[in-house]
Amino acid sequence: MGISNILQSLPKTILSSIIATLIFFGVLFYLNDGWANDRYFWSAIFRYLHVVSGIMWIGLLWYFNFVQIPSMPKIPDEQKSAISKVIAPTALFWFRWAALSTIITGLITAYLNGYVHEALAFKGAAKNLTIGIGMWLGIIMAFNVWFVIWPNQKRALGIVECDPEIRTKSAKTAMLISRINTILSIPMLLTMVIAQNLY
Repeated sequence: MGISNILQSLPKTILSSIIATLIFFGVLFYLNDGWANDRYFWSAIFRYLHVVSGIMWIGLLWYFNFVQIPSMPKIPDEQKSAISKVIAPTALFWFRWAALSTIITGLITAYLNGYVHEALAFKGAAKNLTIGIGMWLGIIMAFNVWFVIWPNQKRALGIVECDPEIRTKSAKTAMLISRINTILSIPMLLTMVIAQNLY
């Protein structure tokens, strides 16, 4: 099986990446004389899964707002169905499930590190306050994805049948809420990053 055969298949590419990740993990495990199977170990695992999920989620959010939405007026009408019938539904599938995965793995990470309650309640040190702001921004954004953007996109894309007027209104609502999430995404990422350097 040549490298070209692997790279032409997304499942094989992802599997290769997972294998490479496990190899790197094994090497790091060996170099560190093994890690204890404790809370810190699982915190590192779930933080990694949180970051991977977040990259998928925010990456797709920015794809919609920086690429797809601005490009739609430039696409000839006869070609737009390729976006609305094929690309957008697939992107929205990964978008909404990555959002959910990001929230779940983030809450698990916060729990394993012992600050989930303090952060969500804005109690304690500057680190808890900062990460708490980021957590709430992420929760609001994920709520928007599942309960505003996705229902409206289903109507806008014709997944759910509705009148043309409702379809047009739903498309606008989904776009505006997606833009709100884009606004929230940059400060959310800031709080997540700088919280790691606070006490």
